[in-house]
Amino acid sequence: MNDGDQALSFIYLLGMLALVGSGLAVRRMPIGQTMKMAAGWVLIFLAIFAAFTLREDFLALGKRVLADGGSETTPVQVGESTRIRQSADGHFWVDAQLNGRQVRFLIDSGATTTSLSTATARRAGVEAAGGLPAIVQTANGTVSVQRGRADRLVVGSIVREDLAVHVSEAFGEMNVLGMNFLSSLSGWGVEGRSLILRP
Repeated sequence: MNDGDQALSFIYLLGMLALVGSGLAVRRMPIGQTMKMAAGWVLIFLAIFAAFTLREDFLALGKRVLADGGSETTPVQVGESTRIRQSADGHFWVDAQLNGRQVRFLIDSGATTTSLSTATARRAGVEAAGGLPAIVQTANGTVSVQRGRADRLVVGSIVREDLAVHVSEAFGEMNVLGMNFLSSLSGWGVEGRSLILRP
C-alpha cells in the first residue's frame, strides 16, 4: 500500500473515532464508563486499521506458509495413481527419493531431460559421465550441462532406474523432473488442482 492510501485510511479512522466520540458525549455517561468505552472503540479501530493497511503483507505471508508447508510437495497414493497437489505458485512440486536421498523437484513437461543442480547430484551420488558437455536450451537461456544417470528415482509408488539426467551449476538450487520421466509413465495429466501420474 502506498503512502497516499495509508493517509486516506488514517483520515477515515480519525473520522470514525470522532463519530464514535461524539456519540458517547451525547449519551452523557459517567466519565469512567465513557473512558472505558472510548478505549475499547479505539482498540477496535486500531485493529481494523492495522489489518487493512497490512493486508498485502498478511496475504504474502499466507502464500509463503502454504508454499513452504511441505504438504503440497508430498505425493499422495490413490489406487495405482500418484497425485501431486498444485502449489500456491501454480506449479507442481514433489518430494522424491533420488538414490535414497530426498530431493524436491519441479515437474516440468517443457524440460526434455530430468535436471539436477550440481549440489543435488553430489549429495545423491550422481556422477557426470565425463566427456564434452552438452548445450541445452532452458527457460533461462542456453546452458552447458554434463550428462549423467540416476541409479534410482522414486516418486510416490513410481520407481525408475538408470534414468538419464543433466547436471549443471547453471540450475542453481533447482531440480526438474522432465519429459524423459513423464514419458516413461503409462499416463499423466492435470485434474483440477492435482497432477495425476500413472505408473
